[in-house]
Amino acid sequence: MEKFRRIGVLTSGGDAPGMNAAVRAVVRTALDKGVEVVGIYGGYKGMIDDDMKVLAPRHVSNIIARGGTFLYSARCDEFRYEEGMQKAIANCKNRGIDGVIAIGGDGTFRGATDLSNRGLPTIGIPGSIDNDVTATDYCIGFDTAMNTVVEMCDRLRDTCDSHDRCSVVEVMGRHAGHIALRTAVACGASAVCINELPFDEEACFARLIEEKNSGKHCFIVIVAEGNGDYAERLTERIEAATGIESRFTRLGHVQRGGKPTLEDRLAASRMGQKAVECLLAGQSNVVVCQRGYDIVTYDINYAQNIDRMYKKKLTDEQIAALDPKEREEMEAFCQMRAEQIQDLYDLVYEMAR
Repeated sequence: MEKFRRIGVLTSGGDAPGMNAAVRAVVRTALDKGVEVVGIYGGYKGMIDDDMKVLAPRHVSNIIARGGTFLYSARCDEFRYEEGMQKAIANCKNRGIDGVIAIGGDGTFRGATDLSNRGLPTIGIPGSIDNDVTATDYCIGFDTAMNTVVEMCDRLRDTCDSHDRCSVVEVMGRHAGHIALRTAVACGASAVCINELPFDEEACFARLIEEKNSGKHCFIVIVAEGNGDYAERLTERIEAATGIESRFTRLGHVQRGGKPTLEDRLAASRMGQKAVECLLAGQSNVVVCQRGYDIVTYDINYAQNIDRMYKKKLTDEQIAALDPKEREEMEAFCQMRAEQIQDLYDLVYEMAR
């Protein structure tokens, strides 16, 4: 505890509802333990530009309900290079910062590892509406984004029902189908298209025709954005193949905004508290994760290897170089994640019958 007199906190990468709640938890937990907190504005770019200030309780009052991040976020190519990293670390040392808590996704965690490896202890908190950090069951922002999608699809359903239309809705998620899958279930979608599993166009068309013939007047098809412009092309194909008037809707960045839900405020508060406790206990280069109800930590390198294995970004040589026990654990973990995706995918089509 004596080692840490002052810590820094930043948000990086894509913003996510609940990031403010996480910063609030970091500040309040640290101050309760007699440790000052410096807000780093604009992520790693702010660290390089020395855009920082000490945060008092008033700075985090009433922000738990605000979307976005009051610390702002930015991409920073300069931080990818040694010169940029050293400049950032020097600024932190000049500010008396003994450790950092970084809130964001996988890119944020790579930066956290860079800082930890260069002597500045850093803890990661997963903040991503895509929920695409494989090591954690939950990322801050995921629930709010899904609720936004559900609300928008419910509105689209109203107008689709009035005009006997099909709405093909593209949702965010990069190359992860978590938002698409869960909202497809919640919206009663007729079909869903994600990167993780093959999509059968002909089966989709047949299902829509069957639903139309049974007297249905509105249809929703959800497509994950990682499929490029496929959602727009699919809209045209659906109309041509089924005779159902079809419209394409890209929800876009509306999914990033809005007041965080209870789930995101709760997860952010628990993760923020845990991150401070871990940092003050001497831990570094770990990411705070949610597994079931529990808040746990994983070494960031371990978490990133699981992520790369699940996303098939590890080469055969890299997999062979892993510790056999860790490799077995990672493979089991990835299998569990794949089964969860399959279960939700099957549920969409069972509910569409």
